[in-house]
Amino acid sequence: MEQKKFTATGLLRIFNATGYSFKGIKRAWKTEAAVRQEFLLALVLVPVAVCLAQSVTQLALMLLSLFIVVITELLNTAIEYVVDRIGTERHDLSGAAKDIASAAVFFSLAQVVCIWGCIILSNLNWIQFPLF
Repeated sequence: MEQKKFTATGLLRIFNATGYSFKGIKRAWKTEAAVRQEFLLALVLVPVAVCLAQSVTQLALMLLSLFIVVITELLNTAIEYVVDRIGTERHDLSGAAKDIASAAVFFSLAQVVCIWGCIILSNLNWIQFPLF
C-alpha cells in the first residue's frame, strides 16, 4: 500500500516558506560579506530616502531600488552556492554563471544610482522632466 506524502497547504505552507526564507537570510548574512554590506547600505539609505523624497512615488522608487540590490545579491549568492556544490574544479560554464550573476548585481547597483540621481537632480531643479 502506498503511503501518501504530507505536503503543507494554505497557511501552514506560507508559515513554512517564511521560515525557510529567514533561514536563507540568516545563512547568507553569516557567510557572505557582500550580503551584509548591501543590506547595511540599504538600511542606512532608507532614512536618507525618507528625507530626500518629495512624494510617495519618489520614496517607493528609492526604496524598491534598494530592495532590488538585496534581492539580486541573494540570488547571486544562491548561484554561487549551487556552482560550488557541483564541484570545485574550474570550468568555463561555472565561471560564466558566477560572472553573469555578478553582472546582475552590478546592474542592480547601477539602477540605484540612476533612480536616486534622477530624483535628487529633479528635486534640486537641475533637470526637468520630461526631458524632451
